[in-house]
Amino acid sequence: MTRRVELDEESVERDLVRLVLTVVELLHQLMERQALRRVDQGDLSEDQEERIGMTLMLLERRMDELCTRYDVGRDELNLDLGPLGSLLPREEDG
Repeated sequence: MTRRVELDEESVERDLVRLVLTVVELLHQLMERQALRRVDQGDLSEDQEERIGMTLMLLERRMDELCTRYDVGRDELNLDLGPLGSLLPREEDG
């Protein structure tokens, strides 16, 4: 018995964009946490802190633009990993 998977081109594209944006959001959150740790430890000069802050703000803005462009809500970027919980920490988990 042959099984065929029928794929809707639009949903495949949207799901792929959603996955890519999820990975980018995960990296953004990890970079942000690392930057905050380094700032708290005093490892960065004021210039480095400024550049990191501007870079993170730019990434945040670009993520918002891409989510709007592809009609993906930020809340859709979190993957449910079953018993492990969600991939991305919730805002209140901070």
